Amino acid sequence: MADPRISHIELDEATILWRNADIEQERRIAIFDLIEDNVFKPVRAFDAGFAGPYRLRLSVRDGRLSLDIADDAAVPIETMVLGLARFRRPVREYFAICESYYQAIRKASTQEIETIDMARRAIHNNAAELLLERLEGKVETDFPTARRLFTLICVLHIRG
Repeated sequence: MADPRISHIELDEATILWRNADIEQERRIAIFDLIEDNVFKPVRAFDAGFAGPYRLRLSVRDGRLSLDIADDAAVPIETMVLGLARFRRPVREYFAICESYYQAIRKASTQEIETIDMARRAIHNNAAELLLERLEGKVETDFPTARRLFTLICVLHIRG
């Protein structure tokens, strides 16, 4: 029976050079939400008979996102590599707006926090749409899954 979803996700800890408590919380929430509800169907693997669920390991190598996909028993299926050049600006913008958001939570008015949060969500949504475009023809997924994956891509880009 087909079960095209991610059952386990891990980030390459060697790729993550630095993170603070806010970023660590974002990472935990993204992973929890992703495992709870996601759509992830690697087209080639699915067509070859690997119907899921899948284990996914994300890392950045040589400026590219590596998606190491395995079956639920951790047997490697395939590795997809996506160029990250088009994500540089969205990642930078997302970091900047998140920093503003975290600062606002500590000292701004409710209206200011809501305004910053709306901008943060807009940047996040645009980046998720970009990720959906980049995965087209490779992985069938949905918007909420792409949003959570973008959060994890951001975590992999933290340099301190």
